[in-house]
Amino acid sequence: MATKHTLVALVENKPGVLNRMASLFRRRGFNIESIAVGHSELPHLSRMTIVVDGTTAMVEQVRKQLDKVIDVVKVSDITGDNIVARELALIKVKANSATRSEIIQIVDIFRANIVDVASGSVTIEVTGDEDKINSLLSLLRGFGIREIVRTGRVAMVRGGSSPSRMEKKSSNTHAKRQKDK
Repeated sequence: MATKHTLVALVENKPGVLNRMASLFRRRGFNIESIAVGHSELPHLSRMTIVVDGTTAMVEQVRKQLDKVIDVVKVSDITGDNIVARELALIKVKANSATRSEIIQIVDIFRANIVDVASGSVTIEVTGDEDKINSLLSLLRGFGIREIVRTGRVAMVRGGSSPSRMEKKSSNTHAKRQKDK
């Protein structure tokens, strides 16, 4: 049965890495639901959080293939782990003097922030899990949404363990890959 899987990859911060990884998903017939990339705690590496729909066996096959991409240091499927996952959304909503106070009340209930106010709109910043953002969006649709920007999921394992962190074994594998280039 196909379910949403969250993959976390530690990759070298080089041009073309994202394209190679996305191409691998495309060749396997996967639609990437979301992908978020940013710097990691290590200066030369970036961390990717990728959400895809698929069976566990299919996603594991892709994970193994991603692990073979030269610029990929490590890939982990953290779907079954105890994780912290968040998403960021910016939502521009139609607003006038009659609706602005009601929108502000809804924003407060969701612990979101108004980051821009114009004569005909307000822009809201909200962070949280996917359900929280979807709930806020459904309430704001009645006012008229002008624009939405969402980051997609970013996630990490709770507590002290981190499957995407480079361990001694991964560092040796990474060093060997660099030497083989």
